Amino acid sequence: MVKIITSFVTTVFMVVFVSGLLADQRRSGDGVNIIPQEGYLRIEINGELFANYHFLGDRTVYFYPVHGPGGLPVTRNYPMKKVDGESHDHPHHQSLWYAHGDVNGVDFWARTENFGWIEHDRFLDVRSGNESGLIRSANKWISKDGDLICRDERTFRVYNRPDNERLFDYEITYMAGDEPLVLGDTKEGSMAIRVAGSMPHKPKHDTGGIPPGHIVQSNGLRDGDTWGKRAAWCDYYGFVEGKIVGMAIFDHPDNPRHPTWWHVRDYGLFAANPFGLHYFEGRPPGSGNLTVPPGRSLTFKYRIYLHEGDEKQADVAGRYAEYAAENP
Repeated sequence: MVKIITSFVTTVFMVVFVSGLLADQRRSGDGVNIIPQEGYLRIEINGELFANYHFLGDRTVYFYPVHGPGGLPVTRNYPMKKVDGESHDHPHHQSLWYAHGDVNGVDFWARTENFGWIEHDRFLDVRSGNESGLIRSANKWISKDGDLICRDERTFRVYNRPDNERLFDYEITYMAGDEPLVLGDTKEGSMAIRVAGSMPHKPKHDTGGIPPGHIVQSNGLRDGDTWGKRAAWCDYYGFVEGKIVGMAIFDHPDNPRHPTWWHVRDYGLFAANPFGLHYFEGRPPGSGNLTVPPGRSLTFKYRIYLHEGDEKQADVAGRYAEYAAENP
């Protein structure tokens, strides 16, 4: 009963707090509007739902649903919702999220025995606007025993773009406490998407004859050859409701170990992971460990580009070049 009351009070406080942040901002349907709801923020672009940011009630924070060009849903519904015609594997694949499978030995990726959870702490800034919308939040990474492993700050900026594309930036800063923070060598992570059930190259379920999707990387590799390879960007495209749409993740040139490795699967998982060198390249265990000294921080920056058509029709390479040329 105490937990239920605490959760309710926290939810009410968050809605009131975010409403206060947005009180003096524009309320028209044009541009990017961020609207507080119970346990999540609703993000609209020109009056249409783009995504919901869920920050309460689960073991991580995540975006679901995520709508691409034409309002088409580009991420899987499960485990948030069971829908016919989708696979129901990997319940930790929550639409669009960031997590990692080994942070000081704690698994924040899957629901393993040594699990942890990422808990929303507070919002630092929430803004609507004509050209873009912004969500900045602080979060705590906590072990199953209740120990604080680290903190992070995340910045999500979504842009008001033409109807045939959606564009947003996702930045995360790990902050170590009094002890070193070790981001461990594992393939399980990190900047991740689970694509819509009709999009995978080799789905784990019957898609009713829908043509397979495709995976393409900046290094020229495609489909099954892309797992564990290094590339500046990776694009995953396929059919959604009869139309070809794609999602590209761009690895910022300033990121540690750029260009990143890709934990991308033909069944629909799609993740940038700069840590899993033992798995991706067969190096000795621990080769991918990255340590943040006590009291220091480490930042990763990504851009996610949702588009119509395949990677050539959407000029993914050109859009990455624009991103890489921008001031950090």
